Amino acid sequence: MIKELQLRLLPEQAANEDSLKQVVSRELGEAVSAVTAVRVLKRSVDARQRTIYLNLKVRVFLNEEPEEEEFPTVAYKDVSGGKPVVVVGAGPGGLFAALRLIELGLRPIVVERGKDVHARRKDIALISREHTVDPESNYCFGEGGAGAFSDGKLYTRSKKRGSVDKILHVFCQFGATPSILVDAHPHIGTDKLPRVIENMRHQIIRSGGEIHFETRMDRLIRQGDEVIGIETHNGKTFRGPVILATGHSARDVYRYLYAQEIAIEAKGIAVGVRLEHPQQLIDQIQYHRKEGRGEFLPAAEYSFVTQANGRGVYSFCMCPGGFVVPAASDARQVVVNGMSPSNRGSRWANSGMVVEVRPEDYPVLMQYEAIEEPADSPLALMAFQERLEELCWLNGGQKQTAPAQRMLDFVQKKNSSDLPDSSYTPGLLASPLHFWMPEFITSRLRDGFRHFGNSSKGFLTNEALMIGMETRTSSPVRILRDRESFQHIHCKGLFPCGEGAGYAGGIVSAAIDGERCAEAVSAIL
Repeated sequence: MIKELQLRLLPEQAANEDSLKQVVSRELGEAVSAVTAVRVLKRSVDARQRTIYLNLKVRVFLNEEPEEEEFPTVAYKDVSGGKPVVVVGAGPGGLFAALRLIELGLRPIVVERGKDVHARRKDIALISREHTVDPESNYCFGEGGAGAFSDGKLYTRSKKRGSVDKILHVFCQFGATPSILVDAHPHIGTDKLPRVIENMRHQIIRSGGEIHFETRMDRLIRQGDEVIGIETHNGKTFRGPVILATGHSARDVYRYLYAQEIAIEAKGIAVGVRLEHPQQLIDQIQYHRKEGRGEFLPAAEYSFVTQANGRGVYSFCMCPGGFVVPAASDARQVVVNGMSPSNRGSRWANSGMVVEVRPEDYPVLMQYEAIEEPADSPLALMAFQERLEELCWLNGGQKQTAPAQRMLDFVQKKNSSDLPDSSYTPGLLASPLHFWMPEFITSRLRDGFRHFGNSSKGFLTNEALMIGMETRTSSPVRILRDRESFQHIHCKGLFPCGEGAGYAGGIVSAAIDGERCAEAVSAIL
């Protein structure tokens, strides 16, 4: 007999299958010996009250052996003779577009400016060791996109549950642990995601697709109002409809589209800092107890949001047990991001703490800094991003050392005479962020921090460290496309895709958008 139950348990009761069997036997009035197996289907932590509970949905097997754990898989066909479709970018949008094209019988030709996911590691290591940024291979560019080395978090606000489940199942098919199908906030981990991405690449090639690394798209090939292919920096051309999935940091692509009068518009962004606390402190705050998470709970997460002077202030991409990493994509920039390994085992917790910036704010922002982009330009907020990143570089010592300040000092507008230990390996330089960052941002961060400190006692502290700057939360540009056909509003055969096109925000939503673009291409071929 098989039964499903909803359980609300103390962490120690859910620690392993043997303790779960004890709970289930009491719930069902069955002998423990009759409970052959208990399989967890869904799991979440409820830490809203002093007593912490785990909410579980479980499948119980009584007097019978469980079937082998399964999830739906996709049979990828041979498309070597299929019609070609060019996919620009091998991030989640591009990879899932390519896989979906194969399902639909089309042959993907993936063009990626950066290196494969393993070769990227060497270039990323050089950023920390030698403060050298390769503009084509870094935390933003290369196989797997920005998500490959920034955590692998897989939760999304998307309401299309079916689409989300499909994405998670594909990840599992290519090597992700099935726990991502269980946890409320699924997470693969930066240490494990590269292998999954590599397996996806092997499948694309086995099925007759192509992947070209270190190959940057420089020009769209157009025939009247139709895009029929691309030309790359090394003179190669690839023909077919184009799925443009270049990610949120491909600023040369935005400039090219604008110069070619291919319609784009400025899109709201959020900018701020990486805020790093000791993980033990976050555990104590979130789990309401001095001992922190103890033996049976995971590293605690948090999520904060408030309004400050008409703009949102919120935490973004929270990384429990994680690291702050250098995410610049060019030499005169300092940009920070966060990541966690699969075990979330470091001594630190970090998140982006950012302020919403809208296109209509740009004239005000221009007052703070000398930004040459006209206020009505679709590249205006991108220019603001670039200026902040250069300021960060200048105030960080003109290398990948990041400017930093203690959190309470920032709120009180005091200089930090020293800094706590940090996970940021290129190094930190004490800097008055409250002084040189735009007041539009700093005033709202101060208000937000006071609010978060009042709601979570101990959060506003000088044990926490602000590291500048978090600017790549999303694309500053939207590439305009038709809602029904997913094609650019003026260029047939061009399918703007994913986060870089302004239609996604994270790995899962970009992957979903990649699949939708592939389906839209299939509809015209």
